Amino acid sequence: MPPSSPPIDPTATRVRAEFKHNSPLIGCRFDPSGRFLFATAQDNTIQRFDLLTGAKVSLLGHQSWVRGLAFLPLRASAVAEVAAAEMFRVASPAVVGTGPAVGSAPRPHPIKMISADYSGRLMWWSAAATIPTPIRTVQSHAGWARAVAVSPDGKLVASCGNDQDVKLWRAMDGSQVRVLEGHTSHVYNVAFHPDGTHLASADLKGVVKDWDLTTGACVRELDAKILHKYDPSFMADIGGARGIAFAPDGRLACCGITNVSNAFAGVGNPAVVVFDWKSGKATSLKPKDAFQGTAWGVDFHPAGYVIAAGGGSGGRIWFWKGEEPTSIHTVTVPANARDLALHPAGDQLAVAGGNGSAIVYALQPTGVK
Repeated sequence: MPPSSPPIDPTATRVRAEFKHNSPLIGCRFDPSGRFLFATAQDNTIQRFDLLTGAKVSLLGHQSWVRGLAFLPLRASAVAEVAAAEMFRVASPAVVGTGPAVGSAPRPHPIKMISADYSGRLMWWSAAATIPTPIRTVQSHAGWARAVAVSPDGKLVASCGNDQDVKLWRAMDGSQVRVLEGHTSHVYNVAFHPDGTHLASADLKGVVKDWDLTTGACVRELDAKILHKYDPSFMADIGGARGIAFAPDGRLACCGITNVSNAFAGVGNPAVVVFDWKSGKATSLKPKDAFQGTAWGVDFHPAGYVIAAGGGSGGRIWFWKGEEPTSIHTVTVPANARDLALHPAGDQLAVAGGNGSAIVYALQPTGVK
């Protein structure tokens, strides 16, 4: 959302579009232009939904579940194309479902996307192609590759997985740059600091490592251990940073499950931990109303909100404002929300539903009804 835009009104959040797929969805991300919503599914596909036309395209190539999606930054010459697409989107009626193109939509600019799957592979895509196919495949991790992120300058790719490693790759050709070792449990998520000099990685036990990308050294650990529990009854660990995000000002958020009473059934409560990056001080955020489940996605909205989505006993989206530790508004989602994505313009968000629906919500500006 541009800095000059009015603040949003969470209480006016409404459904803008709903896209259907015949398999439960796992993750979702908007591309940097905001033209497409990409969603990953349990049938091993990635679905591309066009917000301008409603068209749906399947990206085929993975042979296991995909959770991680990341994009290279837009090229400078795409600015005019993005503006044209935005004009078309604003002038067009809301799209519900999928179908043929409405009118003559602008041609999408090239999009480079990287996906990570549970067989440990990374795939590079020309994601705006008519029928995208993988252009590069890298065997990145032994076991699940859980997440992938791209550096702000678009030169580095970070991945993490069940082999307890964090790895850096050259975005240009997929060659390995460095292995960051030190986690002692599955690494669930990675995110680049906005200044591009540090990387955060978070594991199953709630240990968040701060890596100096110049030296490859872990310079400190942050404590998100409320997002983990060992259940002696089932002799199992449950937890992990299911979602992670940096704010432009450097704050870091991790989300997951806390207060676990039954690891086998996943009985617990959603939670978000926000770190002041400079001091490392942590603040725990919780929903105002009782809810059993897990927070699967989190992000910072430029208007001063932390937004998370989760599922368990149904689906929810929660909004926190400023320094308040308790949510100020809740949106009920028709199915378990298994991920959250914030549109680059800040005026929409999306959730990936366990029922196969990707739902796009409009974030209404204050004073607009």
